[in-house]
Amino acid sequence: QVQLVESGGGLVQAGDSLRLSCAASGRTFSRYAMAWFRQAPGKEREFVAAIHLSDGRTTYVDSVKGRFSISRDNGKNTVYLQMNSLKPEDTAGYYCAADTNVGLVLSVLRSRYEYWGQGTQVTVSS
Repeated sequence: QVQLVESGGGLVQAGDSLRLSCAASGRTFSRYAMAWFRQAPGKEREFVAAIHLSDGRTTYVDSVKGRFSISRDNGKNTVYLQMNSLKPEDTAGYYCAADTNVGLVLSVLRSRYEYWGQGTQVTVSS
C-alpha cells in the first residue's frame, strides 16, 4: 500500500507562484513514477506532469510547459510541483498519484496510476 498526502494549495492572484507537495509513505519510494493531475469543476481529471523517481525523467502537458516544474526528494519521499506564472485556467483540485509498475515511458493516463491522494485546491483569481 502507498499513502499520498498533498499540501500547498491556496488562493493566489494571476502571475503568482505556488509549490505543491506530495508526501508518500508505504512501499519503496524510489521505484515509482509519480504524477500530478488536476480537475476543474465540471471537467475531466487531466494529466499535468510526471516524474520517474529513479532517473528523474519528466513529462508535462503542453499547457504548463515552461511554467510548472515537477521534482522529487527521494530522501523525504516527497514530490513537488512548482507552479509559476499561474493563470485563472489553472484553477482546479490538484491530485498526486503513484504508478508502482512504471515502464520505459512515463504514462499520462489516469488508469496507470494505482494510488491517489485526497487532493489540494488551487484557486487563481484574475
